[in-house]
Amino acid sequence: MLGVEKQLEIIRRGAAEIISGEELEQKLRRSLSTGRPLRVKLGLDPTAPDIHLGHTVVLQKMRQFQELGHETIIILGDYTARIGDPTGKTETRKQLSEEEVQANARTYEKQIFKILDPGKTRLVFNSQWLASLTFAQVIELAAKYTVARMLEREDFARRFREGLPISIHEFFYPLMQGYDSVALKADIELGGTDQKFNLLMGRTLQREYGQEPQVAIMMPILEGLDGVHKMSKSLGNYIGIDESPREMYGKTMSLPDELMVRYFELVTPVPLEEVRRIEAGLADGSLHPRDVKMRLAREIVSFYHGEEAALRAEEEFKRVFQQRELPDEIPEFRITPDMLEDGSIWLPRLLHQAGLVSSTSEGRRLIQQGGVRVNGERVDDPNFKLVPAGGMIIRAGKRKFLRIIC
Repeated sequence: MLGVEKQLEIIRRGAAEIISGEELEQKLRRSLSTGRPLRVKLGLDPTAPDIHLGHTVVLQKMRQFQELGHETIIILGDYTARIGDPTGKTETRKQLSEEEVQANARTYEKQIFKILDPGKTRLVFNSQWLASLTFAQVIELAAKYTVARMLEREDFARRFREGLPISIHEFFYPLMQGYDSVALKADIELGGTDQKFNLLMGRTLQREYGQEPQVAIMMPILEGLDGVHKMSKSLGNYIGIDESPREMYGKTMSLPDELMVRYFELVTPVPLEEVRRIEAGLADGSLHPRDVKMRLAREIVSFYHGEEAALRAEEEFKRVFQQRELPDEIPEFRITPDMLEDGSIWLPRLLHQAGLVSSTSEGRRLIQQGGVRVNGERVDDPNFKLVPAGGMIIRAGKRKFLRIIC
């Protein structure tokens, strides 16, 4: 293991808050003196099947703990997922079925090992201990926290003030997550800044059960490609870790310049000393933002797809966006006679049916914004009816192309 100071430097990288820094240092010193690795816990609820870069911020921190030689435990919250984390929610979440949770969990397992070393990762489900609790033990657990303290939580307090329903089972979510720390005797728990209440619950319950409280390390919430809102699939401002190299590279190049250093620090393995040099170079003008962003795109694509794929994606990006050429591979879409009306098709409908947009309304908006081209010519009439011809190239937005087959 590295010395305490070097470990602290790595652990503090990008962290928004550590409770507490002194306890962390004490645990690290004890770990070095005894030779016992720290037990680091990260809970993930498989409530959705896909992981994007925003989810990887805490996973990258977990990877750093693995590289430092500590014991890392991923809890797939099959029990907590059935409730759904109430954090930031204005209404009670729909409870998932066991089948939905298990299906999402299988996808999560495959994706998290793109970041974590499977040989160094202990993967557990919290049903292993939560399912065996008796009703008397659940009552004992609930007695360790008060309703008044629960209502200090911002989302619960807001819903209570506004007269919105709060189901009793939602109070059990932080208790269950906290009990996970008790069951595992966790030394450290990782989470986003939005998880602070839940992480501190773990510290509280560990004290109640006679354990030394865990250190809570909160990581920032990553802004999405719009530079404003947190990365979210529903907002469309995300980079999925299962996306193609070309899509991943192109999306990264659309990132606002002011977020580049933050992305380097939070979602790439680039050494912190080098990240600081990049930051200084951008500040004094010795590095061009375009070159830095291309480096960032290469780093992200290389991490998930390999260096060769990243270089190919970069060459294609230069060809398509800097030299205005077409990409090497363009998906094809066949237009059948039943899709036509008087030999033509409404362009927003074609965009939707071909999967270039999620709805005809989005297609209309994209056309009105000047984001659709047919054979290189911009179309700005949302009522445009296309007379298709074989080989015709449709471009939607900056990165989506389609070749028509008739």
